[in-house]
Amino acid sequence: MSDYFYSADRIRDRFSQAMSDMYQQEVPQYGTLLSLVAEVNQEVIERDTSLATALSSTGEMTRLHVERHGAIRVGSPAELSLLRRMFAVMGMFPVGYYDLSVAGVPVHATAFRPIDDEALTLNPFRLFTSLLRLELIANDELREQAAAIIASREIVTPQAVTLIERFEVQGGLNEAEAKAFVIEALETFRWHRDATVDLATYQALHHEHRLIADVVCFRGPHINHLTPRTLDIDEVQRRMPASGITPKAIIEGPPRRHCPILLRQTSFKALEESIYFADEAEGQHTARFGEIEQRGVALTRKGRTLYDQLLAASRQGEPSTSNANHQAHLAQAFVEFPDDQEVLRREGLAFFHYRVAPGAKADIGSTDNIEQLLAAGVLVAIPMIYEDFLPVSAAGIFQSNLGDGTQDEYSSQSSQQAFELALGAPVTDEIALYEHRQENSLKQALAELRGV
Repeated sequence: MSDYFYSADRIRDRFSQAMSDMYQQEVPQYGTLLSLVAEVNQEVIERDTSLATALSSTGEMTRLHVERHGAIRVGSPAELSLLRRMFAVMGMFPVGYYDLSVAGVPVHATAFRPIDDEALTLNPFRLFTSLLRLELIANDELREQAAAIIASREIVTPQAVTLIERFEVQGGLNEAEAKAFVIEALETFRWHRDATVDLATYQALHHEHRLIADVVCFRGPHINHLTPRTLDIDEVQRRMPASGITPKAIIEGPPRRHCPILLRQTSFKALEESIYFADEAEGQHTARFGEIEQRGVALTRKGRTLYDQLLAASRQGEPSTSNANHQAHLAQAFVEFPDDQEVLRREGLAFFHYRVAPGAKADIGSTDNIEQLLAAGVLVAIPMIYEDFLPVSAAGIFQSNLGDGTQDEYSSQSSQQAFELALGAPVTDEIALYEHRQENSLKQALAELRGV
């Protein structure tokens, strides 16, 4: 029966391309950004032949040109739960819990993404999905009004709901159903210039926090940014103004390194777009932008602890908001973090895929010592790309595109339990996933050497 179904990976691939095409039409500057990133990536590949070889040997070269992540924001548990079911059709599952309220953004979030190696290789498209925390709105009347507005809307088309239910009953969709699903699912994330509220309501919500107005006042969770992956984010940031793109002030995440770690992000400033209110008034709304990411190796729990400690220290008394000074300050703060691939592996700071070296043969009946096998060139360790997000960086991107005057302090507690209750499912611990993938790769490599 499974041969009858169109694979979830292929549905995700179709959907991510359709999403990119739609967003380029809605935000032409995003198309310019894609061209710039492709240009810089090509130059890096031509200049660094060892990097090009490494990317090709691990399948990363193919992923480089299709990799995207996007971000959306929903207003209620019912909306979040329904989108979880929609993303399951595309083989995307909730991974990680992110509380952004501690950084001044009244949401908590997860990332819907593929989780196994084969699916990630085919298309690793992710959607960072934030749930508005209405309980953080201090004004009781405004909070109740916002909840009522959200409850009155339907963010998924009836046809898409039918196809989601069919997927859940059948265990999959055939090709015709899959194509129809992509078309219908895309409508949830389309931009609409018509707000669902009057100007006064919009202004009241906007005054509380711009992000609240963005979530509550429209038909649904329009995509607020998409993200290509670059091999040199510093160069893209430098060239953006010459391409007519205004970048945010600083690059978020760790500093530039010989061995990149985790995730670095930047974006262009959110567009100011004309909108029309329910009382026929006209106004401006700022929410949608383009982002760039540069991904490095995933860190272990030990590595993340060190990263978080150094990041927290770097944020004390930072001298300047200019990117050059910010990066210099970060680089100094991260001197203690090893910048050597072998040291990262040996000290258990980062995750690696283990593979048998091409043409290698060994009698491991006498040893299963991993260090000896690596030293002998029988095994190779390849850095495992980080597939997830950093809450401080995500908040920094959001805040840079929300403008001045936003609420920047919330008295709240991180609540993964409440989020999972809204989601209708637990979120997967992302570090546990990397641990499993590393262990599985080593087990398979040793089995191959044993001839099992």
